[in-house]
Amino acid sequence: MTAGSDFDWVLLVDGIASPEHLDACSAIAEHLRSEGLKGPGAEATFGDLVFSHDLIHYIGGDEDSNANLTRRMLLLLESAPIGRDDAYVRTTNNILNRYIIEDFGWMHARNPMNVPRFLQNDIARYWRTIAVDFAYKRRRRAGKGWALRTAKLRLPRKLTFAAGLLMCYSCALDPEISAIVSSEAGRGAAAKIVAHLATYVRKTPLGIFAELFLAHDSLAPTAKRLFDTYDNFLAILNDDEKRLRLETLAHDEIAEDPVYQAVRVLGHEFQEGLDRVFFDPDSPKLYELTRTYGVF
Repeated sequence: MTAGSDFDWVLLVDGIASPEHLDACSAIAEHLRSEGLKGPGAEATFGDLVFSHDLIHYIGGDEDSNANLTRRMLLLLESAPIGRDDAYVRTTNNILNRYIIEDFGWMHARNPMNVPRFLQNDIARYWRTIAVDFAYKRRRRAGKGWALRTAKLRLPRKLTFAAGLLMCYSCALDPEISAIVSSEAGRGAAAKIVAHLATYVRKTPLGIFAELFLAHDSLAPTAKRLFDTYDNFLAILNDDEKRLRLETLAHDEIAEDPVYQAVRVLGHEFQEGLDRVFFDPDSPKLYELTRTYGVF
């Protein structure tokens, strides 16, 4: 979180609705304003009540709006509970249960690499959705803030997606989990893989990559490149003047703007680091997993 970051929050309700929930939302929003924190973005995806029913039951189909998809994916990939976590744990576990129980190939031991494909496909859908929505928002907002959104798409949004892939691939990379999946079928095995995936829900995207790098010495040069690049990007976003420049930059100014060009270079370097993680034939099984699950 940098100085200019939005403070995205929801009041997650897993139970009977109550009028007091709206009062709590108003109190939270007022407290954040009094602390001078920047509220959620213009789409109002966050900063309100969110009911577990929609997150758990509306996966795919007409009811699964962009807002619902975003909330579900970010709940799994980059969220943290504040205070009591019982509703958080129940909701995330039930979402993961749906992804595993309804994954026919996984439940019937017909998935040779043990990757939860239903979950992985939804993570890929989220990444493609925000990439498509980038063009929608640029038109909807008449180009305002497009450069900053481009920067976020090139690095933090891509990081979240890539960490989601590693979350799914971990089921094939972890010997204990891959053995459970290949030797058992049914709800007992599903509970074990849900418990495994739930540990990833508690990790940050950068933490997931750090864990991968620490386990594989061969990836040390890639780790340095990826983390140095991301650190330099965060330094730009944490600079008020540079962030404002990205927020107000016009399209016809990009060729000569040093801030935008610096972010563009960092985006390319970050992509090259990800390519080495996922597409290097010498990487620890990730190339094979990406070739099988990351494209088709």
